[in-house]
Amino acid sequence: MKRILLLSFIFTSLLVSCEDVIDVDLPDQDTRLVVNGLIRVDETEPYVPVEISLSLSSNFFEENVPTSAESVLITYEEIEDNVVINQGTSNLAETSPGSGVYVPDPNFSSDQRIPTTTLDRDYVYTLFIRHQGRLYLAQTKYVRTVPINSVRQGTGSLFGDNETEIIVNYTDQPDVDNYYLFDFGFGEYLVTEDEFYQGQEFEFSFFYEESFEPGTVLDISVMGSDQTFYNYMDQLIEQSGAFQGPFQTPVTTVRGNVFDVTDLDNIDVLDNVDQPEVFPLGYFALVQEEKAQVTIN
Repeated sequence: MKRILLLSFIFTSLLVSCEDVIDVDLPDQDTRLVVNGLIRVDETEPYVPVEISLSLSSNFFEENVPTSAESVLITYEEIEDNVVINQGTSNLAETSPGSGVYVPDPNFSSDQRIPTTTLDRDYVYTLFIRHQGRLYLAQTKYVRTVPINSVRQGTGSLFGDNETEIIVNYTDQPDVDNYYLFDFGFGEYLVTEDEFYQGQEFEFSFFYEESFEPGTVLDISVMGSDQTFYNYMDQLIEQSGAFQGPFQTPVTTVRGNVFDVTDLDNIDVLDNVDQPEVFPLGYFALVQEEKAQVTIN
């Protein structure tokens, strides 16, 4: 479980325990396709590390089950005055049968990897998934982030001694609205926007609700985000709780940017049919990631 302190604002919660065990009948959920399409990019590498994971949603407290698709494809297009001026395609293949993990097909007749040089252009990236006879689509653009200036261990605490404070410092890019997704490891994520510190150096504390052995190295990263992905992760982090990744089945369904377009007559209008209950879960995002480490004293 994480606890977060931003500047001088402390958020607390009341924890109530009881000894009685209560059995709760939870309703069955419809099985849905779950798409883990968060692609983290290191711009110093020659290729984008494309990896799309597919699974089927489960009931409460159960793990999602990997699932195979008939086909998975990423296209990228640069459009100017409604005309495609540059384009490319990446055909994906499953790493092993039944894994549900898809990467650029190494056995294709041409190199299916996406060079990081494409990220310098204003491409729209579209993910197509054909699964169990249905067609799914998601679109995104590449979002950059800023480097982390420093990460250091603090000595503060919120509720007790069995905590570890990490202080993160970075400088926001001026003259543009920025959104950030921080990954603190152990399934711990944090989103923040620059509404109150645009263009400024900013520092905040993150509290792990545990202590670490001296010498433990913690990996921390920040990823770029647009407002839509920010809102999605904000809801999903809140609902998934501690010890779950952001692409597990949440308590309440959170819709991402992946759509079932099987029965649509115009994929540019994703709500033109009366099918409010036909949708997958998950998200497709292509973001820059900057990393830092801190060694626990």
